[in-house]
Amino acid sequence: MKNKVKMRELDQAKRVHHFLEVACGYSEEEAVLEASRCLECKHPKCVLACPVEIDIPGFIQAIKKRDFEGAYEVVTKDNVLPAICGRVCPQESQCEGACIVGIKNEAVSIGALERFVGDYARLHMKTSKVKAKKIDKKVALVGSGPASLACAAVLVEEGVHVDMFEALHDYGGVLMYGIPSFRLPKDIVKEEIKVLEDKGVHFHKNVLIGKTITIDELKEDYDAIFLGTGAGLPRELGLPGEHGSGIYYANEFLTRVNLMGSADFPNHKTPVKIGQKVAVIGGGNVAMDAARTARRLGAREVFILYRRDMDSLPARKEEIHHAMEEGIEFRLLESPVSFALEDYQVKSVKTEVMKLGDLDASGRRRPIGSGTFSDHEVDSVIVAIGQSPNPIVKRATKELKTDEWGRVVVDDALQTSIEGVYAGGDSVLGAATVILAMGAGKKAALNMVKSFKS
Repeated sequence: MKNKVKMRELDQAKRVHHFLEVACGYSEEEAVLEASRCLECKHPKCVLACPVEIDIPGFIQAIKKRDFEGAYEVVTKDNVLPAICGRVCPQESQCEGACIVGIKNEAVSIGALERFVGDYARLHMKTSKVKAKKIDKKVALVGSGPASLACAAVLVEEGVHVDMFEALHDYGGVLMYGIPSFRLPKDIVKEEIKVLEDKGVHFHKNVLIGKTITIDELKEDYDAIFLGTGAGLPRELGLPGEHGSGIYYANEFLTRVNLMGSADFPNHKTPVKIGQKVAVIGGGNVAMDAARTARRLGAREVFILYRRDMDSLPARKEEIHHAMEEGIEFRLLESPVSFALEDYQVKSVKTEVMKLGDLDASGRRRPIGSGTFSDHEVDSVIVAIGQSPNPIVKRATKELKTDEWGRVVVDDALQTSIEGVYAGGDSVLGAATVILAMGAGKKAALNMVKSFKS
């Protein structure tokens, strides 16, 4: 069995000074060589492990034959955002985690091949409007993140009139405001969205559903509604001193950098005052993104505070590896208990040293306080312990049922407590992955179409 083709990356010492994409992608020859490692299983487990069930052996086989356009056609039957998903999906715990080759060798780089196909299409192929038989129905999509984009892709192919409403000044939801450019260049997001626009999806920005327009008003004009409002409300630690100056929540911090041009300051007018010593609280992908972003904004010392050990970190292995390469320190088995302020400015974080106990519901060993404490000098802190669904739509629509965590309650068809109103993605799951959100958007769209045709 041939060894895995490693993807080229930018030099680790140089890349911390800019926001260019770290991973360089495959060349045509590298893609064909990596594709040749696929065994073309008769019963491919990788497909079952994919939330949108892409025909993975089918598109890889097309790459082997150098039929890159054909590979794109296979992928996009199930995934409208291959250049994005190839970059940000946790393939190691999904398709690649189920790859048979991975039992005795490294799994086939399915994500890198999907990225290659998406990038090839952006550079060499053109999209056109859908010529499907028209279904005389109208659907409104609330939010323009991955769940809504996947929903729109299915509906527009069926000839449904689709209007997508975005509260912010750019489309893409978390793809635009939540993931740094060194992981997902914004031009790629815009180009993938342009494909849907070319196919006939109508986009409307600066429209806050629940304020600008209510759900009840949308129901008067549309046959169905999809809520893909995501999880944009940060979770607080609830600790003394948490609201001091210099303490950010990760989604606020990343939004300023991604959508408001902080990475280009002073050319843009939205600076982020980041200190020289930065603590990032949390261990997921968002924490890694925040830490690596702080490093690029000039922080001299950036460290992760996480209450469990390295084996329990929920972030992707690739992101942890890149963070380490870029000089991010991991201070593990430490849980924050308070922040010390001086003239409202954060000066230090007090943590309790933790030890690990028995397994909890997540399958990881439960952190237990030891009664020993440490102090960490800082001048900036970024809290990255997760997000909750945005409550604006719920507050404006009393009929919409949510659970105790603010997540929208749906049935098996992803329909909410309001007839004709569907929901999916982070607004239902809480903060999850891009591909899981897309799977929900696709499922909701198929159920809408089924109801329209019945």
